[in-house]
Amino acid sequence: MSSPASLQDGKNGKTNKGKKTIVIIGGGAAGMSCAATLAQHPDKFNVTILERMSVVGGQATSIPIDENRYGTSWMNDGVQGGSPAFKHTINFFEKYGHKQQDVKLQVSFGQGQDSFWTNCFPSHLVDRFSGDIRKFGKVLKIIKYTMPVLGLVPIRIMLRLFFFNKEFGDKMVFPLIALFLGTGNQTANVSCAILERLFDDPNMKLWDYDPETLLPNLPLMVTFPHLSEFYAQWADDLRSKGVTIRTNTDVVSILKRNSKSGVVLQTAPFNPEDKKGGGDGLGMENKNAATTTETYDELVMCILADDAKKLLGKTSTWKERFVLGGAKFFDDITITHSDSDYFAKNYETRFSEELCAKPKSKQQEDQIAFAKNERPGPDNEAPGFRPMYYTHSYKEDMHKIEMAFDCTNYQHQFRQDPTDRGDPAPHKAPVPYENHVFQSIFLDKSHSHLWTIDQIDESKIIERKWWHQLGHRWQHYVRVVPNMMFINRPGADTHTTFAGSWTLVNMHEMACVSGIAAACRLGAEYEVFDDFAEDLLKKYLLISHGVRLKGGKKMKRV
Repeated sequence: MSSPASLQDGKNGKTNKGKKTIVIIGGGAAGMSCAATLAQHPDKFNVTILERMSVVGGQATSIPIDENRYGTSWMNDGVQGGSPAFKHTINFFEKYGHKQQDVKLQVSFGQGQDSFWTNCFPSHLVDRFSGDIRKFGKVLKIIKYTMPVLGLVPIRIMLRLFFFNKEFGDKMVFPLIALFLGTGNQTANVSCAILERLFDDPNMKLWDYDPETLLPNLPLMVTFPHLSEFYAQWADDLRSKGVTIRTNTDVVSILKRNSKSGVVLQTAPFNPEDKKGGGDGLGMENKNAATTTETYDELVMCILADDAKKLLGKTSTWKERFVLGGAKFFDDITITHSDSDYFAKNYETRFSEELCAKPKSKQQEDQIAFAKNERPGPDNEAPGFRPMYYTHSYKEDMHKIEMAFDCTNYQHQFRQDPTDRGDPAPHKAPVPYENHVFQSIFLDKSHSHLWTIDQIDESKIIERKWWHQLGHRWQHYVRVVPNMMFINRPGADTHTTFAGSWTLVNMHEMACVSGIAAACRLGAEYEVFDDFAEDLLKKYLLISHGVRLKGGKKMKRV
């Protein structure tokens, strides 16, 4: 592998063979996708990934757990799954022999008769707001056809404009969007454009709108394979193709970005286990570490917008400061634990006749029978109410939400018999409920006084992990998303391209697409493997780069 010094040959970082030298800051989904696309052209690019953590993958990580107690030896603790429409993500999995697993989604929102609803059987809350649910579908169509205007309006304002019941928003709309977008306490400020896209855009939607229940009965989702193993194999393959991947390497500063000098930056060793200086369990850079100055032709920043803005420092343009400064992030913490008593106290985890409304159709009768474990569901789904996704709203402020997962019910490896790992995952986990693994997500550290985190039994905590998460506020879709095309400047004055899910919407698939798009802008060709996937890339390039992809190869600026 090339050392940092060997990447330099004069001011522009050209190698002796005349390849364009590309440095990618960040080895998450965006950075790895960008490198993988560039690596298809070893004659054109010399690619380096600089990742400050000890492994690549970003938030897509896995942790070991006690197999004897929990029924499996590992779990994904950041990114857990998504939609079958995540074509690029799934394509990368399959290249390395990994396979996503189908799962029928079950949710449990709220608690008690007046707040609980689910997509598994009829509830009193869905009955109560049946009129609002039907009107909601009509409003989604209005948003679609007035997108440039109404699409920018925050959800909370839209609900008022169309005279929706306040409790419908608090108890149904906000929890639904919060959970699946990870927007949490900023859900009320999410733009209507994202709301409409989640229900209508084939490339983005996670489920279809249901005029009777809002969320359809048992929609198909997928759970991801062992992400740490996948990313490790992906990294090994990229190294074999000539990509330099340097982990535990921090980019301390960016000194220059221009056509004369190229991209000049300083790096230093980084230890993520070093907690000197405090913080939320995050590594702190070693102030005394020796720095190395490195020069490249092009820079791809696959890190969060606020980190990018800080790193660019004095080299940033006013456009970059404006756009990157518009992305707002919040500090959340995920507690992975096995405290089933805490879960039962704060969520509806089991079927109860009190929670169930009277059936109004044969279909609803079948749903109740399914939830009561009396008959299989659609596509012969094994019977039983076993939610995977949960939300808990604070009575003090219904716009503030806690999110949770029953990972044992959700992730496929928990449902496999430990004595026969070759057998496809069944629908039910073989371990007792007391040994289920849960994740409780507490949002926005500034509202920690509302959190129920102290109710979790310390002896049952498996892991604590802090996250710096994007808030999909309406301002993001006014200031950041439409202006990305003006700061993505490969080959131009700044020689800089930005990638990451924050550039559009917080999904693993979007991170992959953004990285591929950055590579295409730098001159790589896109290998078309699926028409649906190609269509998403085309849309992303048009929105975030202002260019059109033609024939999977050539691009033309709009």
